[in-house]
Amino acid sequence: MLEGRVRRISGPIVRATGLGEAGLFDVVEVGEKRIIGEVIRLERDEAVIQVYEDDTGLQIGASASSTGRPLSVMLGPGLIGTIYDGIQRPLEALFKQSGAFMASGAREDPLDGKKKWPFVPNPELAEKLAHGETVKAAPGLVLGTVKETESIICKIMVPPGIQRGNLSELIPAGDVLRDDIVARTDLGETIPLSQWWPVRIPRPSAERLSPDQPLVTGQRVIDVFFPLSKGGTAAIPGGFGTGKTMTQHAVAKWCDADVIIYIGCGERGNEMTDVLTEFPHLIDPRSGRSLMERTILIANTSNMPVAAREVSIYTGVTLAEFYRDMGYHVAIMADSTSRWAEALRELSGRMEEMPAEEGFPAYLPTRLAEFYERAGRVRTLSGGEGSVSIIGAVSPPGGDFSEPVTQHTKRFIRCFWALDRDLANARHYPAISWIDSYSEYAEEVQPWWEKVNAQWAVARQQALDLLKKEQRLAEIVRLIGPDALPDDQRLILLVADIIKNGFLQQNSFDDVDMYCVPAKQVRLLELIMEFYERSQACIKQGAPLIKVSALTAAAVPLRERLSRLKSEVKNEDDAALTEFEQAMRSALDELERSYRSNAGGASFKERRTGGPI
Repeated sequence: MLEGRVRRISGPIVRATGLGEAGLFDVVEVGEKRIIGEVIRLERDEAVIQVYEDDTGLQIGASASSTGRPLSVMLGPGLIGTIYDGIQRPLEALFKQSGAFMASGAREDPLDGKKKWPFVPNPELAEKLAHGETVKAAPGLVLGTVKETESIICKIMVPPGIQRGNLSELIPAGDVLRDDIVARTDLGETIPLSQWWPVRIPRPSAERLSPDQPLVTGQRVIDVFFPLSKGGTAAIPGGFGTGKTMTQHAVAKWCDADVIIYIGCGERGNEMTDVLTEFPHLIDPRSGRSLMERTILIANTSNMPVAAREVSIYTGVTLAEFYRDMGYHVAIMADSTSRWAEALRELSGRMEEMPAEEGFPAYLPTRLAEFYERAGRVRTLSGGEGSVSIIGAVSPPGGDFSEPVTQHTKRFIRCFWALDRDLANARHYPAISWIDSYSEYAEEVQPWWEKVNAQWAVARQQALDLLKKEQRLAEIVRLIGPDALPDDQRLILLVADIIKNGFLQQNSFDDVDMYCVPAKQVRLLELIMEFYERSQACIKQGAPLIKVSALTAAAVPLRERLSRLKSEVKNEDDAALTEFEQAMRSALDELERSYRSNAGGASFKERRTGGPI
């Protein structure tokens, strides 16, 4: 270990002499308490260190020792269900050690070294070794499995970086500890149950795959209008109180990812407390068990050391890549990247670097790219398929989307769920603006959705176009009122209101509406758009809008039934939707017949099919 001495202290930035031969990003232990830091710059014989703990009381001349390895996380069974800080210290264990506030220099192993895990060797591999066959210790080779929770099977694999020798030994089935050796190679290398990996280095994969499978969230505005693919990247920007955290909670609970990693990066303590207390009580809809059985939480509140906030997102994405390499689909919720960028700004200022726009460092876009580019759907080294999807919340001051973090984030993400203050104030949940949001994954996931319902793309585009028309008409209505508009334009306002209330808005407290299956999502939108097309045809043949609005099905106005179908019809009850569809068509057919005889035109069905029916 290299030994140096502290020469200068500026908050979390420490300069130490005698460490000129240390490596960039090496871990350093500073002072009597041996607080953890990382070398971020080397200047001749001096190292600039950012420390990840409170350095109050640290003095000039204190020792600084380089460990000779980069900041790394321990990967192995036991990660799931644990709450860590930004440098992978288990917070529950530290709470038992030092109480509610962590003491500087507090230490606890990331994984419990005394817990025994039931290791089951790969049967095919064990059989080959028993018969004396040569088995290459290729990275990604599955040596065996450990049942980590009821929901997750942890695969023990040959780590990347092995010297590609041949396996010479594989232990039999039995209970093993964290540091036990499970396999050996003929080159003398040992493979333990748990392994270390540097957080700033992406884990390798065999091949990147096309993001053509959607990450189904059960939220209609996301899945149908602005879909995110597995392995995709999304941002949720919005001002204070617009629902960023609640949207991420809903996605974390309902999305079809196998593993959830929630990174509370610089959030308020009370908000992070809600996450820590609510998540263990959330029920996984797929297994009926606790959601924590497939969740890892990383908590870095705004009062914790700012440098640890900067590294927490790299810790989170490294843990995600570990489970991706096993063939799992992982979703990361980063809340929020704006607080992370503020940590960069503070550290940059203390290092006296030249500031760029709004004081952020010039390398802000590079750091954002390093984070978001680690997402992706890949072919793993073991031959399976896994993905890491990243959903980052952005908190622009005053809800100004033109600020640097939001603008640079848009360069590296392909899905933008913009939250709207007016929608949030109107209690419209999720408050995702259908005007400002977009998704570049729509074309790639279209084949998947068309297997669910062939009308997905058509209904989606028609609804988006209609909402854009409604926005333009709303400006006219504010000036002269709705009565000045012709009936065909007032119909647009009517149907747009049905789309907003009956499709885009969801009730997270309603047992039926809190989650919507893909088939029901498309059917609801398809029924609304058919109502619009049929009503438009009736108006063109002379029917007034008031007649269309008065149409009923089972003594309830059609427009009200369309708005209430989302909560009245259960997810799997397609028969109820078909029954309503028939009732709606009968009412519209009768209205059309009564006016077609006067207009002498073709019926809606004749125009759609090209001939009389």
